[in-house]
Amino acid sequence: MGDNGKAPADDQIYDVAILGAGMAGGMLGAVLARNGVKVLLMDAGTHPRFAVGESTIPYTSSMTKIIAERYGVPEIAPLATFRGVNEKVSPMSGRKSNFGFVYHVQGRPQRPEQINQLVIPEWQRTECHLFRQDSDAYLFNLAVDCGADPCLDTRITGIDIDPDTGVVLRSAQGAQFRAKYLVDGAGYRSPTADAFNLRDEPPRARHHSRSLFTHMVGVTPFDDASAAQAHKNPSPWHHGTLHHVFDGGWLWVIPFDNHEGALSTLCSVGLTLDERVHPKPEGSAQEEFDDFLRRFPQIAEQFTGARAVRPWISTGRLQYSASNTVGERYTLTSHAAGFIDALYSRGLTNTLEVVNSLAWRLIAASRDGDWSTKRFAYIDKLQQGLYDVHDDLVYSSFVGFRHYELWNAVSRVWKTTSILPTMRIENALRDYKACGDEQVLLELERTETPGLPEPVGKDLSALLAYTRTTCQAVEAGELEPAAAAERIFTYLRQTPFVPAPLELGEPDNRFFEATPELLERLGQWGRNRSPQHMRSLFA
Repeated sequence: MGDNGKAPADDQIYDVAILGAGMAGGMLGAVLARNGVKVLLMDAGTHPRFAVGESTIPYTSSMTKIIAERYGVPEIAPLATFRGVNEKVSPMSGRKSNFGFVYHVQGRPQRPEQINQLVIPEWQRTECHLFRQDSDAYLFNLAVDCGADPCLDTRITGIDIDPDTGVVLRSAQGAQFRAKYLVDGAGYRSPTADAFNLRDEPPRARHHSRSLFTHMVGVTPFDDASAAQAHKNPSPWHHGTLHHVFDGGWLWVIPFDNHEGALSTLCSVGLTLDERVHPKPEGSAQEEFDDFLRRFPQIAEQFTGARAVRPWISTGRLQYSASNTVGERYTLTSHAAGFIDALYSRGLTNTLEVVNSLAWRLIAASRDGDWSTKRFAYIDKLQQGLYDVHDDLVYSSFVGFRHYELWNAVSRVWKTTSILPTMRIENALRDYKACGDEQVLLELERTETPGLPEPVGKDLSALLAYTRTTCQAVEAGELEPAAAAERIFTYLRQTPFVPAPLELGEPDNRFFEATPELLERLGQWGRNRSPQHMRSLFA
């Protein structure tokens, strides 16, 4: 058995070698090992370690519960709720009761009506701000406890693949590792993407952004800032993930100290900018952040006494993609496959989508010996679809950041693409727990729009395409932002698949909360007035 410093024996052959022992690798390793797959879990680094991608969303948590139930790993289930994380995984994590957005224009006072919020009600479930060094280590240790062999502090420098027998990995230390299949979740510097020239140059993303981020102490809740005193948001900003949005970018504020009995004093802070609008300047990331705060003094109130507790990380363009994420005896997954932006917290969601669909294929292959590329072809379609969905959302949002009404409209598109898919997988989880039939979960993969589930995949795809092309016209100077906003609102009001009780096409309805009363009206609409193909969502 391997450990942090000792390689497995040269004649050891694993069913699956996983590169990257973060959230994706740890969860997949735990699932596979619990189901009898012989797993080698490798990483160039060690635990604990800093990571961003800290904010969960309801879809993420629903998928977490599906994976725990489907694969018989109940230890994964606590990651689906704030209470579970706080009690079982990490007391250093924070709560997430809302998605909050405050719109700013440089050189002007913040207008209190230019705010948006999606509330995650307490009765339903409270999401989480994951302290990733703890949650990632938890999943890694769980994988080892389930039977995966760990091999940390091991950088892979060579990969040989034989379609008939499997994979040979060579480390910088000169060791060799053998497996029948390779899952690469090692991020942008994926050894597999490098070895087989899989990176698109340039990436196919329409969206452009770079980022600088760190953890800080002394960050003041925005609710205490003077700009927030006139706000009428239903949930305190500090109880959720706060996004300050402005022309050319957005700033995240993700507190870990926002609940009773909190042990952490940390807050995750990150500034994401279109590098074409805001080119990377000379000087340090701290200097760039300080300059940004000088230009937005009402945001700066949050940071009067704040200090970074670790070095800033400053990136170039964040976007990258892969021409193919599945090949002979390998799959790229998670952030090895591609990345768009942290906006909307879809990184963890996409990760879990892929873990769920990849795991059963790997388990089956370990039992019947069929490691053919054909068996895993859906994983590439899924990952490319998820990438394009997120690109459309974030590209349109950044164009929307130029003008509040356009941003107000695009934010409703995001809500639509979040609410309806979450309903679909919540229904699937309910039905699977009731009957235990694997076919219920396999049906999630029966879609003509991978990345968007039936029965609303085509509808959502059309909405995203309409929003994207409308924003492209704005970017090209062919359409005024206000006119573009009205077109999107009109589409949302007139298209039959957007539930009327949600009032997402009403510009003044800037706050969304799934109250029991709203859900009752939504159910009545779904059963009696929704398009026929959507009725199963409300059964």
